[in-house]
Amino acid sequence: MSSPQSMGPGAWDPRLQHPPAAGPFGPAGRSGPAVAPGPAGRADPAARSAPSGRVGAPAARPSAQAAPAWAQPTVMRRRRRGDIAKYVLTALGALGLAGLLWLISATADEGASLTEAVILALIPLLVVLLTVWWIDRWEPEPPSVLLTAFLWGAGVSTVISLVVNTTASIAVANATGLRDSGELVSTVVSAPIVEETTKGLGVLIIFLVWRRCFNGAVDGIVYAAVVAAGFAFAENILYFVRYFDEIVRTFVMRAIASPFAHVTFTACTGLAIGASARMRSRSAWVWMTPIGLAGAIALHAFWNGVLAAAPALYFVVVIPFFLACVGLVIWLRWRERMTMRRRLADYARAGWLDPAEVTMITTGSGRSAARHWARARGPQAVEAMRDLLRAASSLAALRQQALDGHAEADHAAQERELLETVRRSKRVLVGW
Repeated sequence: MSSPQSMGPGAWDPRLQHPPAAGPFGPAGRSGPAVAPGPAGRADPAARSAPSGRVGAPAARPSAQAAPAWAQPTVMRRRRRGDIAKYVLTALGALGLAGLLWLISATADEGASLTEAVILALIPLLVVLLTVWWIDRWEPEPPSVLLTAFLWGAGVSTVISLVVNTTASIAVANATGLRDSGELVSTVVSAPIVEETTKGLGVLIIFLVWRRCFNGAVDGIVYAAVVAAGFAFAENILYFVRYFDEIVRTFVMRAIASPFAHVTFTACTGLAIGASARMRSRSAWVWMTPIGLAGAIALHAFWNGVLAAAPALYFVVVIPFFLACVGLVIWLRWRERMTMRRRLADYARAGWLDPAEVTMITTGSGRSAARHWARARGPQAVEAMRDLLRAASSLAALRQQALDGHAEADHAAQERELLETVRRSKRVLVGW
């Protein structure tokens, strides 16, 4: 069986407006026999990297899939704790954001409009969230967890930072008798440390509570970006109201010149935490998190201090650095897609997918053509194609977690459930 990497368009040609009757799913995916775990009866090469051989090749496709078994009680308790944590953190963030908006409105100067400030703050927020969607589209994170991340940044991190930074500024000003000294310390020292620590804490909490949602550096960047987007959203509202008489200048500086500033800072922490998820040691985050946090604080301090004194460095340092970050994200997305392709190839060798389907699932053009193919066949096909793409992506991430040595107690139950979704979706699409 040819590998997905060497496949030509074949029966699934994204250039075709109407593919052949078999559609994206070749005959082998419908009626071909289940194949052995590896070529010539050998074990899956990817399985050899698993610790102590605990993770082997996926089970071969049976003629009838067994019903998923109940998860172990410990797993169910862990999920309930995760749900409780999600509700508590979401409520805490929402209350914090509501309180912050009330405080901003209550202390606003006459003529300042909170409504206009919120609308203006939504513009850079939309840009950031669309970018996050683009980064995260191969294996999307749960929307409920992303909402929790956003509200943590907007309602928890901002409130803590506002209180601590204001207190530090007043304390230094009273001690030195110089108001400028207090503002300088707050901007260059207190703000980078407090803000990045509170934002990074949000990412770390999500990692510890929803460990299975972290499959690598890209996921860490996604959650960090959403936390930072929430923080920047609330902070922009504060600045837009505070400097409403200079709203145009303030909007240009914060929404146009630096919409990704906070995202870039906090992404250092998220990158480190996400990278720790791929390491053998489950405690790698203990020493990886401080490394990422140190980078975030350093970048933030540089931005607040050096750039305030020498704005020309924005063009000399910041823009090249930002472009380098963009290049890093693109490379990480490519690596994530290649990892997905390798893991789905494991299931193709076991008979669950056709190689053409692996190519379809792991390419943008393939997914687009598949959705077009499904739309031409009605709502039921559209839903089945959506379920297939989601299940396949989750299946690849789940297997990679196991190969990295982070399989959870209900790994087998999750795999069975996802494989059943694949089987059910393909039955709807092609009668598999």
